[in-house]
Amino acid sequence: MVTTDPTAGPGPAPDPAPAAGPPGGHPARWAILAVVCLAELVVVLDNTVLNVAIPSLTSELGASTADVQWMINAYALVQAGLLLGAGSAADRYGRKRMLLAGLALFGVGSLAAGLAASSAQLIAARAGMGVGAALLLTTTLAVVMQVFDAEERPRAIGLWGAVNALGFAAGPVVGGLVLSHYWWGAIFLINIPVVLVGLVAVAVLVPESRDPRGGRLDLPGIALSVVGMTSVVYAVITGPEHGWTSAGVLVPALAGAAVLAVFAGWERRTEHPMLDPALFRSRRFTGAVTGVVLITFGSGGALYLLTQQFQFVRGDTPLQAGLAIAPFALTVVLVNFTGASARLIARFGLPVMAASGMVLMAAGLAVVALVGGGGYGGMLCGLVLMGAGCGCANPAIAEAVMGAIPREKAGAGAGVNGTLAEMGAGLGVAVLGAVLASRFGALLPDSVDTAESLPAALARASGEAERTWVAEAFASGLQTGQFAGAAAILAGGCAAGLLLGRTGRPVRDAVTGPDPSTGKGRRG
Repeated sequence: MVTTDPTAGPGPAPDPAPAAGPPGGHPARWAILAVVCLAELVVVLDNTVLNVAIPSLTSELGASTADVQWMINAYALVQAGLLLGAGSAADRYGRKRMLLAGLALFGVGSLAAGLAASSAQLIAARAGMGVGAALLLTTTLAVVMQVFDAEERPRAIGLWGAVNALGFAAGPVVGGLVLSHYWWGAIFLINIPVVLVGLVAVAVLVPESRDPRGGRLDLPGIALSVVGMTSVVYAVITGPEHGWTSAGVLVPALAGAAVLAVFAGWERRTEHPMLDPALFRSRRFTGAVTGVVLITFGSGGALYLLTQQFQFVRGDTPLQAGLAIAPFALTVVLVNFTGASARLIARFGLPVMAASGMVLMAAGLAVVALVGGGGYGGMLCGLVLMGAGCGCANPAIAEAVMGAIPREKAGAGAGVNGTLAEMGAGLGVAVLGAVLASRFGALLPDSVDTAESLPAALARASGEAERTWVAEAFASGLQTGQFAGAAAILAGGCAAGLLLGRTGRPVRDAVTGPDPSTGKGRRG
């Protein structure tokens, strides 16, 4: 429920009895949405903005290849490991309070990163930013769930998801523009004004809310989830580099899986679980999380393959590649900012929109795979289809995840959604990258068949004919990886549609009781 925090002292305060609010939710809900989307945008941008700065970091900080990888991965690793715990803490201690804490930590981390004088300092600063990012990603979605009622919530979640997609796609473009005028540290310092505006706006606009029956914080559960998720994500991130059967990958993967199994057992026994395991017995929840994993698996892997296709096959610079891929994100934004996605969800229901959106996205990726070697027009058509499908499926799946979890546990629900999205995207890059590498290696001529990358293979090739052979082998590997991603998304759409059930039932009709902030029906 949305309440005003009646105390200034430490610890959660009891919430007053719920009262019916104005239709649509909180009176300032759209301004609040703008604030949380601004905070979300800088968090998502920093997942990809650093990629274009790798040459500068290598020359100016003397960073090794391993250093650069940790500069990029420390942020994602810490963020993914803390999402579940951050969501639980937000429910327990207050979502506004955790949103402010996340902004402050993200701002301090950005300042430290921008002023870093060594690789070690930058890696540590990026890890600190990851802590703030975990708090922000969970609390922004949790706040959206509190201030909007069931009727407007699909559109609000769609806008939240559109900003997410825009941030990922805009990262390389923003990074390239900043680096064309300033030094690499400015990539992080541009976050500071946004953080300052966000702190003031959140303090003024966002109401405090928390789980009125939150109980004590599940510290053992948080510790187990952090260790387990961090280990698994580390294995996923380092797998392509070290090899999936190497001890450095297998040990953390198996250890992480074992710790997560212990976490699941603990959550079944503890009095105040951070994540109720009974949720996974719900067909709706299972369908929603299946959709989250497979849509992010396909889209994350597809974007990874597309950046290589535009740079290595088509010869674009990183900035040109970012601009070429931008229509995907812009279509997602258009579908949601016009309200088209919300209207379609209200008309046809979550199962139909989740399934049809993912089918459309799979078709777009298949088009990209088929026409990848031709002109940009065909690629553009595929990217628009992918964006339209993602723009419809993402909010439907996110609404299904959040709607399957009690509203007072919105932080935990956002943590589940964010964790699965991180896992899906990471696995997409790893698995589709492995498909690419396997197909590429199998098609290479014998003289260069030990090369581990396209540049290395081209350098070893003798003569124009062999270089053409190598380039065609890489293009074939990309196509195979893209078809595999399309198949995963298609399977996810079918599974999500079947598991969500009640195909075609409108959102506004699927109610189980009054929304405590509005007195109107809400999703069960």
